[in-house]
Amino acid sequence: MARSRAALRALTAAALLLPLAACGGGTDDGDDAAPAEHAAGFPYTVANCGVKTVFDAPPRRAVALNQHATELLLALGLKDRMAGSAYLDDAVLPAYKQDYDQVKVLAEEYPAKEVLLGANPDFVYGGYDSAFDKAEGRDRAGLEKSGVKTRLNTESCADRPVGMAQLRTEITELARTFGVPERGAKLIAEEEKQVEAVRTRLAGTKPLKVFVYDSGEASAFTAGGQGIGNELITLAGGRNVFADVRKPFADVSWEQVVERKPDVVVIYDYGGTTVEQKKRHLLTDPALKDVPAVKNRRFAVLPLSSAVLGVRVGEAADALARQIHPDAR
Repeated sequence: MARSRAALRALTAAALLLPLAACGGGTDDGDDAAPAEHAAGFPYTVANCGVKTVFDAPPRRAVALNQHATELLLALGLKDRMAGSAYLDDAVLPAYKQDYDQVKVLAEEYPAKEVLLGANPDFVYGGYDSAFDKAEGRDRAGLEKSGVKTRLNTESCADRPVGMAQLRTEITELARTFGVPERGAKLIAEEEKQVEAVRTRLAGTKPLKVFVYDSGEASAFTAGGQGIGNELITLAGGRNVFADVRKPFADVSWEQVVERKPDVVVIYDYGGTTVEQKKRHLLTDPALKDVPAVKNRRFAVLPLSSAVLGVRVGEAADALARQIHPDAR
């Protein structure tokens, strides 16, 4: 995923988040897809991000092209049907590390088209729209012509704010594609249980104004109101000060940050710039000295891989709530 502002990265501190109860990579839960020629519930037709795809049988050689795509497949117990993975932002959740280590890594970032097709995939799952970059030969139409079916995480094409409903859709359709709907239902139930526990703990708590600092010096790259990051802030007892921005991510001016007076800054942790370096930038900018969050050193941290639509949503809401409202019980 070319992590650039031009691409508006649609979205290591992985130890900050405990793993979701893992479905594991085993096949002893009784709901494995039947052999292709006898698969129940197929053909299956799904419309995803403007692309209609017909699956005559569950995929057998899937490639995941972003971390949250990889973790969702592993959470559904599909390790044995993965022909490869690529592009991590930080450490894979501990619950899936053993399974992940058995999946071939095709590239540190996105694989070249030749490398991707060399893995002989029958399905490619992209977490961000940059996974299907036409200029790199990985566009969905081109892959379809090569006999490879595709799916894009719905956060990357959403035309409305993304929340728990979209997470349910993503998991349900992905599990249905692989012929394991029971695993999808179980995963959704676990997510919803975690989110409900956070809501119960924060009942009656006054929301605090939150500004997400992803990156940037001349301007601030932040979370707008369209992505799951905005929903995480709400679930965690906050109010995103840039919820009115109709994008998952956007550049805003520091003057706007000052005007909106956030109580808490949530720092996204990833890449070569450390959390401490980001804090230092905020604390040493004279223009920000009277911003309540900076003045009072109210910082929270979330791994970037936890701020996208995937298996970490429930635990991310819990971890963020404990930082924004540490006294809530």
